[in-house]
Order: sequence, then C-alpha cells, then structure tokens
Amino acid sequence: MKRRVARRLQAALATLALAAATGAVLSAPEATAATAGATGYATQNGGTTGGAGGQTVRATTGTAIHAALCGRATSSTPIIIEVEGTINHGNTSQVSGGSCSTAAGVIELKQISNVTIIGVGSGAVFDQLGIHIRAASNIVVQNVTVRNVKKSGSPTSNGGDAIGMESDVRNVWVDHVTLEASGGESEGFDGLFDMKDNTQYVTLSYSVLRNSGRGGLVGSSESDLSNGFITYHHNLYENIDSRAPLLRGGTAHIYNNHYVSLNESGINSRAGAHAKVDNNYFEDSKDVLGTFYTDAAGYWQVSGNIFDNVTWSSPGTDNNPAGPNPQSNTTVSIPYAYTLDAASCVPSVVSRTAGAGKG
Repeated sequence: MKRRVARRLQAALATLALAAATGAVLSAPEATAATAGATGYATQNGGTTGGAGGQTVRATTGTAIHAALCGRATSSTPIIIEVEGTINHGNTSQVSGGSCSTAAGVIELKQISNVTIIGVGSGAVFDQLGIHIRAASNIVVQNVTVRNVKKSGSPTSNGGDAIGMESDVRNVWVDHVTLEASGGESEGFDGLFDMKDNTQYVTLSYSVLRNSGRGGLVGSSESDLSNGFITYHHNLYENIDSRAPLLRGGTAHIYNNHYVSLNESGINSRAGAHAKVDNNYFEDSKDVLGTFYTDAAGYWQVSGNIFDNVTWSSPGTDNNPAGPNPQSNTTVSIPYAYTLDAASCVPSVVSRTAGAGKG
C-alpha cells in the first residue's frame, strides 16, 4: 500500500489565506485556485465556475458558512467561502434569509447557485457533518476533509453521506477533497459521494475516498435513472467494500484512478449505465468491474487498465464480473478533451496529488 506524502497548498492560495481576516469580506480576483480549471463533465452544460467573480468570505464555523450564503443579495449572487478549522454540530446552526435555505447539523447548499467552498490556511475539516447539495447548480467544493458522517447513531447528518447531491442538481466540481468514514452501514455510515434524483454534469477529481462500506452511487434505485454525465479521475479509493462507484443508468467516465483494497466489488455498472473505464490501476481487490447484485445489466468500455492482484468471482444470476479478462461491451463517446496518464504511473501520480492539502 502506497504511503501518502503531505504537500503544501499552492503559494497563491496560502497568500490569500494569510491576507484574509477572519470573517472579513474581500474583493476576489477574477480567477483563483478554487474557481479555475474544472475538468470532465463539469465543463459541459455551460461549465462550472462556482463563485468566480464574487466576494470572498472567511468562515471558521458552519454557522458562518450559512450566514455567508444568506447574506448574498440573491440566491445566485456569486460567492467564494474560504473555510478554516473544524466544522461540527456544535458550531453549525440554521440561518434564515431570502437567499438561502439552511438547516442545523448539515452544510446545506439548497436552492442556490454560483458558490465555491474551499479549505484554506491550516485546513478545513467537516467532522461528522455532511455537505448536502440540493436543487442547486454551479457549485465548487475544494480542498476540504469530510469525515465520519453518520445516518444512524449519534450525531447524524446528511443521511450518512459525506457529500450528497439530489433533486435537479447541475454542474458540480468536487476537487482535492478527502472523504472518509470508519466503517460500513452496521457502524452507522452510508455513502461518501452520492448522487440521485436528476443530478447531472459532475466531476470528482484528485480526491481520496477511504475506509467506508460504500464509496458512492449514481441513482438511488433501479428506477432512479435520471442521473448521469459524471467524471471520476485521479482519485484514490482505498479500503472500500463496494460502490466505487455504483452506477444506475447514465454515463460515467472513469480514468486514472487508483483502487486499493476494494473488498467486495468496485465499479458496478447496472440498469443500463454506460461506463468508460480508462487507464486505472486496480490493486489487491476483488470484482473491480462488472454488474453486481442485480440482473439489470450495465455496460462498459475498457482500455489501458492494470489489474494487480485482482480476484474475480464466478458469474451468476445476479453477478456478471467483467474479468478475469475484461472486454468492452459498448462504446462511450466523451465530449470533452482530456489527457490520460499511463496506468503504470497512476499510483505515483495519485499519491502525490490526491486529497485535501495537496496542490
């Protein structure tokens, strides 16, 4: 298992953090590390810029994040919210206003648009507190850690999802984040990165997802097929039981990710989903690609992947593993430009660049 070496944030981001007084509202530059450079499907449908061009506000509590959203002129006024410190239930209250719809115990990005949340300074940790994106568009979340969000036990937040999207969500870019749990459903946790109920044009890049029963899903059931156009690239999935991701319908582009210790299954394409799976490195894992736990078939196009100590189960009524010699059973057209790293380089590239605190 590769060791992850901590890196400093980009010099410009550190300078901005030092310059911003806590709670102050500053004039933001036209482009910052948080608002420039979306990739993948988040570049489509008009693109994803978050709060670019808006004011910059510093927040050290969840209540301050909500207050920044509620203090805008309208629900679509661009804003960049720099977050530093630990955000938890004790400092996250509901705030009311005409430009927001918030709730206690969760970071609520509901019925809003044009928002960036970025960790700065010594870092931002959302501890047992999820980020809920609902009926929202043009959202950027960058350089934060979200950990140990529970759906049962105490405290609970966001249905147990570290980051969850639902109800007509469009254009979200989640980048350089660390999402982690401390177990599976029996310990009270759910998904790390979930999308449902008509969520489209999302990219997850340069992020770490680890120590969870469920990595994430696209579609909450076999009938929730309105989601799609998701890109996953340069992410580390480590010690995940399943759903890396689970795709119910829709289209996903999955490239240059490093998968380590997928304990039960990995990319689960089902219910008509189409996945383009390019130049990933799968290591010490089981059933890393296929249709699992259903007879509703999904599809995949594969190229350039490395399967290092991967085991495969036998096909059955509810299991159709793609291996031991994965072959494409569909073709997927990708509408944006991208550059592939060689799969052999992926563990090194991802260990240097993925997760919160790494530029």
